[in-house]
Amino acid sequence: MLNLKNVTIAYGSLQAVWDATFEVQDKELVVIVGSNGSGKSTILKAISGLIKLRSGTITFLGRRIDGLLPNRVTASGIIHVPEGRRLFPEMTVLENLYLGAYCKETRGERNESIATVYNYFPVLEKMSSRLAGTLSGGEQQMLAIGRGLMAKPKLIMLDEPSLGLAPLYVKEVFEIIQRVNKEGVSVLLVEQNVRSSLKLADRGYVLEFGKITVFGTGKELLADENIKKAYLAG
Repeated sequence: MLNLKNVTIAYGSLQAVWDATFEVQDKELVVIVGSNGSGKSTILKAISGLIKLRSGTITFLGRRIDGLLPNRVTASGIIHVPEGRRLFPEMTVLENLYLGAYCKETRGERNESIATVYNYFPVLEKMSSRLAGTLSGGEQQMLAIGRGLMAKPKLIMLDEPSLGLAPLYVKEVFEIIQRVNKEGVSVLLVEQNVRSSLKLADRGYVLEFGKITVFGTGKELLADENIKKAYLAG
């Protein structure tokens, strides 16, 4: 479905990602794990068209997408839920959700999409008239994911969805991610919560200093002694 081949990314003279090659297959849940500054978010931004590649290729559903503008990447079926949620705090929950279906490809189905999102997140329906800025961190993350789902993605990319959340919300967010995947949406998940994310993953990649150093199934990576020492201690 999604294929990155020999992708290298730089910010000016500062190289952030070296020769990254990986794929996400149809209906898979794939996780990229690594420490802060390892290049995880940079890869998602490159897939979204927010950053240009220095070299390499990105293809989606057999079509090359590196070089496309972000709105065309979105129209192709890829949705990026960024780190930090990036909601519009002075707009209501419902208004934020409607913006997720702003593209002409999905605008006509937004009422159907709203019903789907409320099925995933009943709390959002109860809060539909509240300003997004008044929600708790966990509620805002649910809204950010819900807004992404409004675009009816074939692939949804989630950047650190558990960051800063209370444990109860972390559990709920991961359960929703798993449910979305099981209902047919491919997921590319970037996470520092290594244990919880790899438990969900069909496959995972470890990114260290901009390079993919280890990959395998979620179970294989959880059992890897080096990964245990580096990311799962305690």
